[in-house]
Amino acid sequence: MNEDEKYMNMALAEARKAAAAGEIPVGAVVVAGGRIVGRGHNLTETLRDVTAHAEMQAITAAANERDAKYLDDATLYVTLEPCLMCAGAIGWSQLRRIVIGARDPRRGFSTVTKVSPFHPRAEVVWDVCADECRGLIIDFFKRLRP
Repeated sequence: MNEDEKYMNMALAEARKAAAAGEIPVGAVVVAGGRIVGRGHNLTETLRDVTAHAEMQAITAAANERDAKYLDDATLYVTLEPCLMCAGAIGWSQLRRIVIGARDPRRGFSTVTKVSPFHPRAEVVWDVCADECRGLIIDFFKRLRP
């Protein structure tokens, strides 16, 4: 298992927490200096807040942990392609590396824009543990809508 798979598995653990709480199973972790500095999972139902996506939770936690608004030396691992709102927040936080599990053909940022919303020097890695990330989402919606 390489480093990207290791941290994506930690993001998957966050996604499973979301699923257990009845939330859409998306998880995220922010890593800097070889350690997790922020983690989060969807809390939109729990908090009744449409902005409480996994990425937003993880970015906020990382910024608080580091007492800094920019995360320009960090990597975000997220199990599902970010929506446009989250992609914008990722860009504003200046994350320099974004590792994405499954693509989201319905609401992912790449379905809305062909211009990257991320920092110009950001590296984007796609499809890490994609089958497992996609499977969580598919299973969740199969149980929700039998």
